[in-house]
Amino acid sequence: MATNITLHPGSINQSERTQLLQQRGVTVWFTGLSASGKSTIACALEQHLIHLKKFSYRLDGDNIRFGLNKDLGFDEKSRNENIRRIGEVSKLFADSCCICLTAFISPYRADRAVARELHAAGGLEFIEVFVDAPLEVVEQRDPKGLYKKARAGEIKDFTGISAPYEAPLEPEIHLKTGESSITECVQIITEYLSKQGYI
Repeated sequence: MATNITLHPGSINQSERTQLLQQRGVTVWFTGLSASGKSTIACALEQHLIHLKKFSYRLDGDNIRFGLNKDLGFDEKSRNENIRRIGEVSKLFADSCCICLTAFISPYRADRAVARELHAAGGLEFIEVFVDAPLEVVEQRDPKGLYKKARAGEIKDFTGISAPYEAPLEPEIHLKTGESSITECVQIITEYLSKQGYI
């Protein structure tokens, strides 16, 4: 770690920014198996929030790996670093009073805990959303054909098949996408954000 760096305090403190923008920042962290519905729900929620005139931005697993994290693979160490970086980036968005939506498999509880702790250290809120769909459901959906390739041994370290997924123990929001529609899921999250004073 570099030692010749200095953390510069912001010219606007958090309470000033919140008052001026009339919005509190928060990270809504979607986690779940591939094809569970994370990105689809996050996209629909982002559209809904923007139409409510709320500053919102979505960070998506595949998109981030085209840029910021294109140097990372899918082994456990790379997955840890992928989530650490996203935790740092989403914290910056939340600090700017954005409702930051992150849609990542983020398979390990410890990595999600690190992201939560980063936010807590900055006095920022972190909402974990477990997008829960059984393996048989996501394998049936398989829009990218990834499960089929993983079953054939063409993809190594694939979450849910040849690599573990550790489901959240106490998520703030638990969505069962095998039972609820996208619209219903967005409504559940919207109601939660409203009750917590974010919208």
